[in-house]
Amino acid sequence: MGKTPVTVVVITKNEEENITECLESAVWADEIIVVDDESTDTTREIAGRYTDKVLLRRMENEGKHRNWAYAQAANDWVLSLDADERVTEGLSGEITDLLKGTPQYKAYTIPRRNHIGDYWLRYGGEYPAPQTRLFLKKEFKYEEAEVHPRAFMEGDTGHLKGDLIHYSHKDITDYLRSLNSHTTLEARKWYLTGRKMSMGHAIWRTLDRCFYRRLLRKKAYKDGIYGLTVAFFSGIYQFVSYLKYRELMLKAVDEGQKSENRGQSQELRYRKSDS
Repeated sequence: MGKTPVTVVVITKNEEENITECLESAVWADEIIVVDDESTDTTREIAGRYTDKVLLRRMENEGKHRNWAYAQAANDWVLSLDADERVTEGLSGEITDLLKGTPQYKAYTIPRRNHIGDYWLRYGGEYPAPQTRLFLKKEFKYEEAEVHPRAFMEGDTGHLKGDLIHYSHKDITDYLRSLNSHTTLEARKWYLTGRKMSMGHAIWRTLDRCFYRRLLRKKAYKDGIYGLTVAFFSGIYQFVSYLKYRELMLKAVDEGQKSENRGQSQELRYRKSDS
């Protein structure tokens, strides 16, 4: 039986603990590409057991990095995976059946089972939480942003039923480490794009994300302590991002003032020398 004409693209950075199971779940595809961001562990060595297309490229911007990776695919259709994700048998079979015919859409969303450790988060907006992961490479593009880049594509998007399993966080410590990293990138995104954010708006976003969206509307409390944790920190994410954004703004103002003072001092020295 032949393999499915789709290219699975995996972005990696020190993923030796995850990459084997990820690639094992993708062996039904006729091409696998791993784009590695200068891992210092055995990620590339392990990936080489599954594909001869292990490419080394430093990631400076997530959106730009992903667009480059997808462009390397030999197939028209691309399935984008992260190393902490696994393709279920139901999903691989659904994609295979889809590509045997003529797909109606240029891209398809896929539901994900997000986990903390071994616990599957079913509420609070964590499931199905579909993402566009199967697409025609010439029709799909990410914005060139450092964090949470938006996807751009003309036309409607189809929806698959098979799941991706996403082991997003090993434990709460890993969850908090990720939150710290992503809030830093979010703050930089706001700053570099000239986005205006006030404390009042940040507080409103914090309460909206935590209480209204996660707890009340999407019933995160049904996931117990993990659901409450994710709801709480999804709100905190907004406020911490604002605090880091505020620091960047204050630093820019301070550096601007110092630069202006240096310019004035230099001008005074010129005047004294002329006199």
